[in-house]
Amino acid sequence: MNTLTSKPWWNYLQNDIKDLLGESFLLLEKSKTWRKKFHDYSFVVFPASKAYEGFLKILLLDMGLITKKDYFGKHFRIGKSLNPSLDVKYRDESWVYDNLANFCKSEKLPQKLWKTWKTARNLVFHWFPNEVNAITLPEAEDRIRLIIESIDLVYTECGVKLIR
Repeated sequence: MNTLTSKPWWNYLQNDIKDLLGESFLLLEKSKTWRKKFHDYSFVVFPASKAYEGFLKILLLDMGLITKKDYFGKHFRIGKSLNPSLDVKYRDESWVYDNLANFCKSEKLPQKLWKTWKTARNLVFHWFPNEVNAITLPEAEDRIRLIIESIDLVYTECGVKLIR
């Protein structure tokens, strides 16, 4: 947790997002000490995944890539907005992938944000028949690290200033 509070973007986050990230790190450390082994450690990643979603919504709003209506509404979907493969017929003003790539003059950041969304959020939250998406404790740690790396990249890539 100490490493998080020293991040240059830490003060940009709202308190509930800070709490969620902290909870994932706490669960991660506690899980390493338990004798009980679980089939799936997704529960360790859940708070960080939720924090990542909140972070992205705030970021996209502050960058002017989504509206307040999107931010406060119940219909805006991060996964849809960041999906580089979204069929053209479903792309509307809430599809931000190209705008983010144009802003950054590169697809590096939107690709990383999308990969993190798929790996550390969608595959953690969803269950599909004939797919085993259970994750091990080391995989849970990797996914939390991926979230932090993605937030780091927002701060360092393409001049996005995270100031609140």
